[in-house]
Amino acid sequence: MKLKRVLISLFLSLVLMAAIAFVFRAPLSMALAQRMAVRMLASDALADLPDGLHVGLCGAGSPFPDDQRSGPCTLVVAGKHLFVFDSGSGSVRNIGKMGFNHGRIEAIFLTHFHSDHIDGLGELLLQRWVSASNAAPVPVYGPTGVETVVAGFMQAYGLDQHYRVAHHGEATVPSSGFGGKALPFVFGTDGRVAVVKDKDVEISAFLVDHAPVHPAVGYRITYKGRSVVISGDTRKSAAVQREASGVDLLVHEALSGPMMAILQDAAGQAGRANLQKILGDVVDYHSSPEQAAQTARDAKVGYLLLYHIAPPLRIPGMEKAFLGDAKAIYQGTIQVGKDGDFISLPAGSTEIKASRRF
Repeated sequence: MKLKRVLISLFLSLVLMAAIAFVFRAPLSMALAQRMAVRMLASDALADLPDGLHVGLCGAGSPFPDDQRSGPCTLVVAGKHLFVFDSGSGSVRNIGKMGFNHGRIEAIFLTHFHSDHIDGLGELLLQRWVSASNAAPVPVYGPTGVETVVAGFMQAYGLDQHYRVAHHGEATVPSSGFGGKALPFVFGTDGRVAVVKDKDVEISAFLVDHAPVHPAVGYRITYKGRSVVISGDTRKSAAVQREASGVDLLVHEALSGPMMAILQDAAGQAGRANLQKILGDVVDYHSSPEQAAQTARDAKVGYLLLYHIAPPLRIPGMEKAFLGDAKAIYQGTIQVGKDGDFISLPAGSTEIKASRRF
């Protein structure tokens, strides 16, 4: 009987506590929100990361709607330097979710000018400006045509610039820091160019094959002996294999032909002839997972991270089907990327650490 009374007393206490929590749920939630906001805004992901080269997917997807994969965007941390490669839709929010301050972005690099790679650029330029009261526009590197793209976003956001300066004041949002500064690069005869060369950081661009899109580029980033190559959108490319030779990490686009054929057939059955044609055309200027695996194998890379995943993988088990024979081709680790995936390459080691930032 004593145990029964104790259990009843405990149950009533829990009910009372639950009732109190319910009654005061609004002030309790506000107090919790305040603590979370302070912790989030005071955090500095750059300071918390060990010295090395770190790569995060702020967008692992393609133009297809995908809840797990936003438009193409790759975040790269080299020591305390923060760079962004492409800026598809959702990239700004995902960079924030990963714990990084947009105001710390030192440069943006574009691979080409398909809409899915640039449709988040305006928001990224804006957030980079206001998040840290930056007094100079962010450098935006890209092949010929980047001037037109940046100028277009600057024009589209011009009215917003004036609104924000008028509202917050020059000291808070210096008008001189608005937008981006386009920095086009010109390739040498070998189809590559050194874009950034600092004490420990080197970033090179190289031509890839995404015809009829031209120029389209990939990037190689090195920092203190660690290295990563980002393929950009491309058919299977000898240039990607050359640049990826011996790198720690290859971030390579991947599209499944068999899965696209299913969508193409479905479009035909639905009477959408234009979409059927487009879905058929898409396959010939991208790489399959197997082709990405061949490149990784032949380049002897340490880790293969697939991004620009197409089509969306909405059903459990589809990732295995998406890979096809890729794992039989490349014996290293292959990861089908999702937003928030994060790969760390600590300086002074050969370690490759995979994690998630959200």
